Amino acid sequence: MLESIPGIGAKLSLWFLALFRSRTFASARQAAAFLGLVPVEFQSGSSVLKRPRLSKAGDARWRARLFLPAMVAARWNPLVRAQYQRLLAAGKSKMSALGAAMRKLVHIAFGVLKHHKPFDPNVAA
Repeated sequence: MLESIPGIGAKLSLWFLALFRSRTFASARQAAAFLGLVPVEFQSGSSVLKRPRLSKAGDARWRARLFLPAMVAARWNPLVRAQYQRLLAAGKSKMSALGAAMRKLVHIAFGVLKHHKPFDPNVAA
């Protein structure tokens, strides 16, 4: 079922199955936070304001595993593509938009496994 998601192939679907079955996540947000794919703002008082970055709290190998599938999904997955282009139009960097695409892939994969239905972009939209 995970291979019905554009951008996720056979190897990554097995990795997602292993991840989601080995740990209990109440939501896709928890899974994304576990993998270190949540944006974290850096602000100190009123004078220091840096750009948001990925938290990188999770395993770096997982983010490396998701990088190329996120690039493919940004081109071929209609939901990820729309988000990627919207972020680029808003002035975000390509790397920041790609991090959001990785997070979106985790959310979609979590939903597909939770509901036991193949990916349908019309339902998720």
